[in-house]
Amino acid sequence: MNKIFKALNDATRRDILELLKKRDMTAGEIAEEFSISKPSISHHLDKLKQADLVMAEKQGQFVLYSINTTVLEDVLKWFINLNK
Repeated sequence: MNKIFKALNDATRRDILELLKKRDMTAGEIAEEFSISKPSISHHLDKLKQADLVMAEKQGQFVLYSINTTVLEDVLKWFINLNK
């Protein structure tokens, strides 16, 4: 759970999740939406993958990233159960 909160603590990573909420994207497509370097985007994607917030699927020479809603559902359940 700590990796999830650390990943969500960064505004760029939250913005990446917002993009992936709309559709699956390659790292290049994601990078086009930001004014930071591609290696920085790769770093953010790696942190999101480590937290299981995104999934990566190799398609030819590209990697397609998608949001992992299962983990987000688990986090929401955890928050809801704090109130019980």
